[in-house]
Amino acid sequence: MSPFDLFPLGTPAFVGRPIDRAAHLRFHDDKLLAFENKPSTRAYVVHRDSLVLKRDGDQVRALLSIDEALGFGANPGTIFLGLQDGAAVFGMGISPAAVEKLAGRADVVVTELRGMAMQGAIPVDQLATIAMAKSMVSWHQRHGFCANCGTKTAMREGGWKRECPNCKTEHFPRTDPVVISLVASGDKCLLGRQKQFPAGMYSCLAGFVEAAETIEDAVRREVFEESGIRCTDVSYYMTQPWPYPSSLMIGCSARALNEDIVIDHNELEDVRWFSRDEARLMLQRQHPDGLAGPHPFAIAHHLVGRWLKDGA
Repeated sequence: MSPFDLFPLGTPAFVGRPIDRAAHLRFHDDKLLAFENKPSTRAYVVHRDSLVLKRDGDQVRALLSIDEALGFGANPGTIFLGLQDGAAVFGMGISPAAVEKLAGRADVVVTELRGMAMQGAIPVDQLATIAMAKSMVSWHQRHGFCANCGTKTAMREGGWKRECPNCKTEHFPRTDPVVISLVASGDKCLLGRQKQFPAGMYSCLAGFVEAAETIEDAVRREVFEESGIRCTDVSYYMTQPWPYPSSLMIGCSARALNEDIVIDHNELEDVRWFSRDEARLMLQRQHPDGLAGPHPFAIAHHLVGRWLKDGA
């Protein structure tokens, strides 16, 4: 199955097919503990940007039983993600030391999530829940101490809150909003590349929304800062959860007011205007110069694809 089949236009990775978050159960420790002991309960085990996968012959499986997860060395503290067809699903972390002990085992593999998802090795309908698990595990690993007084905090409400036993401050997971924009001028679109991108790859311009800033203002500011292009007519398209570590990509389009590019080389290696024909060939990986657009896994691909479809 090709990436275009895995992620058709309008459906990037980590979007849709959610489980029932069943938030009302987060307040019942006894029920959550009972879920952990049920044979039907499953878990995703996250290590940094990777997943711990069970190997079954030539196949790998991300959704583990609690016994499998604990047997691989996952941390016993679990994050309640919700219910899938009535069965509880949890997110679990694992220490680097435990991961090292898995090296060489034939029944387990620890591999980077993005690559597995792009290749279709993980079912697409699991990616939204995996994104939730990855974001939550990362948050707990980075927020173990109270930002107010420095005391070690404790997990509460099925992992959806941390509480300070000293000053009683409550800490909740955060999501960082990021605008990502397809800027067009007539039959041309503006794409840029960062140094760490694969050779020849270009994508939409993006940046974090700052405090007290609207989405529209963030689009206009980021595009101008990175490319010198001023834009208007900002409109919203769709969002994509992006668990690296916990962002929300806000896909927008905008119309350019000028075409003279001034690149901020601290942010981008290159920024160019591309015609519709070039952009189409880039998405199809058929550009004569070997240039490529973003993978269907990412929302940027769908922003470019929608622009091409609307102008067809």
